[in-house]
Amino acid sequence: MKLFGNDPSLNILPYDGTVNYYSSVIDLKESEEYFDLLLQTSSWQHDKLILFGKEHIMTRKVAWYGDDQFKYTYGSIQRAALPWIPILEELKSRIETITGEQFNSCLLNLYHNGSEGMGWHADNEPELGENPVIGSISFGAERKFVFKHRQSKCKASIILENGSVLLMKGKTQKFWLHTLPASKRIIAPRINLTFRTIKN
Repeated sequence: MKLFGNDPSLNILPYDGTVNYYSSVIDLKESEEYFDLLLQTSSWQHDKLILFGKEHIMTRKVAWYGDDQFKYTYGSIQRAALPWIPILEELKSRIETITGEQFNSCLLNLYHNGSEGMGWHADNEPELGENPVIGSISFGAERKFVFKHRQSKCKASIILENGSVLLMKGKTQKFWLHTLPASKRIIAPRINLTFRTIKN
């Protein structure tokens, strides 16, 4: 099932969760400025993955910020959040205004081109609580984002535009997996910010 649209009141998922899409809520000029600033000022590190006890260094880069030195296990590696930088505080305020949600941390991903993606997973780490609310902002290259129901295998997809916001909430992480598929046709970079709330 493919669902495209820009009415945030519409739920992208057919059942067992809620995902709302806010199309290009940040205009092109601002989005380009945010992209450049995030690229220059974020404390990027190569993502790491542990498979069968061996550490693998990924080309994709990540950065992790928050209200406190939150410990978060992501990609089999535990990280401690860095203090907010001004641009992230500004974007945090904007996404909270847009969605009506509150967040205390942000995970950033830098994809250099379409060859870098993200496999099927759910943001269901214990630190996020029972029903996590994840607010995502996309800058740069447009990328396809796909959901798959754990039991029925039903799929729903959306094209994440430059300057758009995606909000996942309710039972979404319990019943649905999501992925950012790789695509050799995409040569431009993308930065994705996923705002979330770490529970005490």
